[in-house]
Formats: sequence, structure tokens, C-alpha cells
Amino acid sequence: MYSRRSFSNSVKRLANFGKPQNPPIDPSLHLKIQPITRVGETINIKRARLLYQSRKRGILESDLLLSRFANKYLNRMTMEELDEYDKLLDEADWDIYYWATKNFDVTPLPDKWKDSKILKQLQELSENHDKEIMRMPELNLDPNIELNKKEV
Repeated sequence: MYSRRSFSNSVKRLANFGKPQNPPIDPSLHLKIQPITRVGETINIKRARLLYQSRKRGILESDLLLSRFANKYLNRMTMEELDEYDKLLDEADWDIYYWATKNFDVTPLPDKWKDSKILKQLQELSENHDKEIMRMPELNLDPNIELNKKEV
């Protein structure tokens, strides 16, 4: 004969009747994971990594803007410009999106980005003066880039 398992009242409360169980947000908590410091990265590996990071942000709006930006500018950037773009990608997705679309009421622009050539290019691209239908570009690496398996 099978016995029926009964759950205590506390377990029933934990089930929360299918409602989200996220704890209340504590506004005093500020957590930020520090970016990985990369040393000895070749310019080709850096470009490939930044191209991928531009596409896989987590929110579609940022993915769309940053992947189009990377597709247009990455292959022409100097190492210094790539470093600046890399630092920009360390910022939160929504912050980048609001800065790119100049929506500073939602997310004010920090002083460190006010004179950024890279951010100005991203803002120009996001204005879409040509009224293009924005789509994700193909993920094409330069065929001349040889990736050493040890570097990847």
C-alpha cells in the first residue's frame, strides 16, 4: 500500500501558488562583477572577442546597436580605440543603450564617457539617418585572421 506524502504548511507557503518568489529588491545593495583583465591579447583576438561580446549582451536592443556598430567599425579601430570600446562594453547593457540613444534622463552620462569618440560614433549610428531597417549583421570574421587554439 502506498502512503501519501503530506507537505508542511511552510513548504506550501514556499510554493507561493505559482507566483514569483524573488525577494524584495534592496536598493542599498550594489554589486558589480569586476571585468576580466586580459594581458597579451593580439589585436585580431581582441577584435574577434569584442565582435562576439557586441552581439551577445543579454538584451536585444543593445545586441542590435552594438553588433551593427562592431560590424561597421571594429576592423578599422586602433588598439587604443579597441581598448576604449572594451571598457564601454564593461558597462551595464541598459546604460549603454540609453547613452547610445541619448536618453540621459533615464541614465545620466558619466563624465568619463562625455568626450568618448567611440560613444559618439555609436550615438551617430543609433540615430539611423538612412532609416535602415535594423537587423543583426552576419557574424563574419575576417578570413585572414588565423586564430591559434592556444589564444582562444
